[in-house]
Amino acid sequence: MFFNPILKKLSFLTILVILTSCSTDTEFIEIPITMEDQQLESSLINLAGNLDYYILPESNNYSSIPSDPKNPLNGDKVLLGKLLFHETGLGVNSKKESHKATYSCASCHHSAAGFQSGILQGIGDGGMGFGLHGESRVMAPDYTSDLVDVQPIRSPTVLNSAYQKLMLWNGQFGATDANIGTEANWTDGTPKATNNLGFEGVETQAIAGLTVHRMGIDKEFCDEYKYATLFDSAFPELDITERYSLITAGLAIAAYERTLLATNTNFQNWLKGDQTAMTKNEKKGALLFFGKAKCYQCHNGPALNSDAFYALGIKDLSGPNIHGVIDETTKKGRGGFTNSTADNYKYKVPQLYNLADVNFFGHGGGFSSVRDVITYKNNAQKENAIVPTDALAIEFQPLGLNEEEIDLLTEFIEKSLFDNNLKRYNPIALPTGLCFPNADMVSRVDMGCN
Repeated sequence: MFFNPILKKLSFLTILVILTSCSTDTEFIEIPITMEDQQLESSLINLAGNLDYYILPESNNYSSIPSDPKNPLNGDKVLLGKLLFHETGLGVNSKKESHKATYSCASCHHSAAGFQSGILQGIGDGGMGFGLHGESRVMAPDYTSDLVDVQPIRSPTVLNSAYQKLMLWNGQFGATDANIGTEANWTDGTPKATNNLGFEGVETQAIAGLTVHRMGIDKEFCDEYKYATLFDSAFPELDITERYSLITAGLAIAAYERTLLATNTNFQNWLKGDQTAMTKNEKKGALLFFGKAKCYQCHNGPALNSDAFYALGIKDLSGPNIHGVIDETTKKGRGGFTNSTADNYKYKVPQLYNLADVNFFGHGGGFSSVRDVITYKNNAQKENAIVPTDALAIEFQPLGLNEEEIDLLTEFIEKSLFDNNLKRYNPIALPTGLCFPNADMVSRVDMGCN
């Protein structure tokens, strides 16, 4: 329910809700603004100046969604990106012919898991299966750890990615903002060289990711599956010789990713004026988030995230089900990219929406619930022995929360920040007619896709 903006701005007054009975008469019921509403509104205004600061724009409000000036948003580009993001037909560079055209960007970033992976370590090429929420994907028996496409760190979400200037846990993708001055590390022959194109992080990651994850596209593919007309509409300003490429495909995917916004949540609806959108306990949890728990120090803005990097002593990926080698560069986080010891073991602050759909937390996936993460930060005792104590963020301090407060904070994050209809961002079908987000035989059975 959305209210008149004028009413929204009137603090500490009552909201009039119109209820129509079986008779022709209309009754007006006063819903008082509670003490929690008053306190929360005051806290947010003190932090940001107004409530609007925290409101996510609607996904079709392109003028209000943060975008790369070099890649302006429009409906044609977003539509193309939506299809390409899920297009398993792009999986043409698989290590084995039997896995060709069976994976997509959405294999590791799908709506069922809040646009991240449903498993600890996302699997593209060389994976099979899906389950209900991506939780059943495993390495195929004809692949080995040295062949399968996995990352040495947990797949981050692309939900609310419009509010990131840099992408990945170490922020290595993006030619602007904090990456200005890191040009010496944009190594030729590596994905980091994509920064030389000059785009922000969302665009840079999308372009680089297509190659990294063994995908490809060309004019022949576009013509065969009717993608050519979509590229023509999305990029009419480009010469036809440049229009059908991994770069333009990446730009379209990035445009789509920027529209993935968790707008229909209890907290968002409360911000828009519906004082009944959150329960009393959710409001108490929000007060802790923006108060005693000090979550706002790192998690702020519409996406409750940050492009800042902090060392919290969290474990890296480990365990019997981890494929490949977790290299020392990855373990150093931001420092592995910048080569600065001052950045070692620092990781970018993630966004906090739709975590109720997530099974693993932290860059190493060592936590299994939101409550576990809160408890860890409340205790402020590092769990990763390789992280020096003097490298830990100054913000990593005991919070003094009791068990009830931890429960309330958990409830706010899990329930108030949860959009239960992210499937609205999925296409109905692909031009190729292939299943998505995966098209291997096991996934097709799991998803009921023929």
